[in-house]
Amino acid sequence: LFNEYLYSRHDLKGRANDERRFNSYLEKDFGNKSPEEVSHFDIERLKKRLTKKKLKPATIRHALEVLRRLSNFAVKRNLCAGIRFVIEMPKVNNIQIEDLTQEQIARLLQVLAEEPNIQAANIVRFALFTGMRRGEIFNLMWEDINFRTKSIRIRDPKGGVDATIPLNETAEKVLSTHPKTESNYVFPGLNGERRNNFYRPLKRIKEKAHLPSNFRMFHGLRHVYASQLASSGKVDLYTLQKLLT
Repeated sequence: LFNEYLYSRHDLKGRANDERRFNSYLEKDFGNKSPEEVSHFDIERLKKRLTKKKLKPATIRHALEVLRRLSNFAVKRNLCAGIRFVIEMPKVNNIQIEDLTQEQIARLLQVLAEEPNIQAANIVRFALFTGMRRGEIFNLMWEDINFRTKSIRIRDPKGGVDATIPLNETAEKVLSTHPKTESNYVFPGLNGERRNNFYRPLKRIKEKAHLPSNFRMFHGLRHVYASQLASSGKVDLYTLQKLLT
């Protein structure tokens, strides 16, 4: 069922995350079960096992959401019956405002200057200098960059409608020195295709810069970008809203 789900959703934005969560947390207990065979006890046992591994409630919730999506997919495609009960999700406190001090930003920039993987370093720089989301950066193509008008076209943003933001001086400097490949993507993945994964380089950079353990890099850098603009006194909140699409 999971293989069919991936096959039919080849354009799924969170594909890599779904694969990782299924392989790491679900396959052992549910790989040989049909959705209708899943019991409430199975779900509670999974929660207990993942909690013992000291996983955060949000991580456990993400795993359960994959399970729920598979069940809904099976029913929608008329492949088999779904899970017969409502899965109770762990409560998650999503209120988390992330920011970095000037010292932490300076340390991060120093680590990026020493980072041997130029693709990885520039992805982090671009996130910090534009406030763009992870998926928006991965979707970015060279044709979306207009150096003449100093603008960036954002494809398929979270709001669903393509948007345009200014290409500021620091972001332009990153792009002007960024190595071009045969790929149309600015930050391509394997074989020049759209990048789907960036976990290991991001983890390495975060640890080298000694950033807080609960600092989520893409989300956090977006917050830092917004915070820096807001505190500068030069950007009003309406303009900031537009810059963050």
